[in-house]
Amino acid sequence: MSTPTYPELIRVFGRIGLLSFGGPAAQISLMHQELVERRPWLDEETYLRALSLCMLLPGPEAMQLATYSGWRLRGVSGGMIAGSLFVLPGAIIISALVALYAAYGALPLVQAAFLGVKATVIIIVLQALRNLSRKALSDVSHRAISGLAFLAIFLFDLPFPAIIAAAALWGYLSFTGVAARPVDTPTPRLSDVLRNASIWLVLWLGPLWLLSLTGQKLLSDLGWFFARLAVVTFGGAYAVLAYMTQTVVDQYNWISTDQMIDALGLAETTPGPLILVTQFVAMLTGQISGGSMLAIAAGIVALWATFVPCFLWIFLTAPYLDHIAARPRLSAALQGITSAVVGVILNLSVWFALNVLFSDLPNKTFGPISLPWPELTSLDVKAAVLTVFAGALIFKLKFGMALTLVVMLAAGTGLFFL
Repeated sequence: MSTPTYPELIRVFGRIGLLSFGGPAAQISLMHQELVERRPWLDEETYLRALSLCMLLPGPEAMQLATYSGWRLRGVSGGMIAGSLFVLPGAIIISALVALYAAYGALPLVQAAFLGVKATVIIIVLQALRNLSRKALSDVSHRAISGLAFLAIFLFDLPFPAIIAAAALWGYLSFTGVAARPVDTPTPRLSDVLRNASIWLVLWLGPLWLLSLTGQKLLSDLGWFFARLAVVTFGGAYAVLAYMTQTVVDQYNWISTDQMIDALGLAETTPGPLILVTQFVAMLTGQISGGSMLAIAAGIVALWATFVPCFLWIFLTAPYLDHIAARPRLSAALQGITSAVVGVILNLSVWFALNVLFSDLPNKTFGPISLPWPELTSLDVKAAVLTVFAGALIFKLKFGMALTLVVMLAAGTGLFFL
């Protein structure tokens, strides 16, 4: 392995950030090509160990893998450069998309085009559900955890963090494999760990406390919510979208359900982690509440609250990589979380489909159970046709995500003129 110069680091990770379309699988593959195959910067074993660590942590694993890679190559400064460059191109594009959406999103023609995007989102989430379930649900116990997680959130509306905590505990306690193996590398000093944790916690939460103390209610509410979200974002953005929607739509009433679905569709078109949807939601909330300046401030707060903890997790755990990899119980806990995430994503796909396909969706209550109960007469035939078309493009014709979104925008527009 060789150590790159700072200009080389900036050039390579800038390229990764600009080309990181297609979700975490494509982003991880791109980084492997750039850092392992094309350049002697990381070896295969180090890269795969780092990936395993990032999958154990909350937050977008691809962004954290970039941060770890930068840390491994050039220390803390390298990690900050790599992680920031992975996020910034998508964040800039999201800012432009919010401005366009706020200006033109209410036009009938634009709404018709976005119907194509919403239909595509249904299929994209189903595709993510299929791909993850094939990897995660390897035996009966994992399928049972997935089913229980779905019922817990769909029928009983239990909070996502509680479901994740229960699944992790089940995985940890039910592990029956080999014991932890010994590790040759020395354990980092506790004083160093505590110092790093203190610095990054102050950097992360200090500005949010300041917003609260100065009476910036909307900005502080946004910041604290996305900070909580950053702690429970296991399994990728799809896993927490239902929790996010439940909070921003039902609890705070910041945006509508349709706007939340539009936010996800637009976030799918940008490079970088899908969790950038938090920036879109925050900026749109700020735009609705106080105009463009508040939108910019809200976007900065969301980015800070969402991504600063990613640096915290990596800089705290990276020195322990060999020790973490040697403890299979942690991997078993992650497997429990991943199994539960499949059920949570199933809930998300059902929620998206019902809200896109039906205009009248009242809730029916049966004791502790609350169910969305669509009025069949409110079925949107155009949305149903577009959803079937999007499914054919992705599952049958094997179109990529970006091409499918472009075609579906055109299809939604075409139906408007018809």
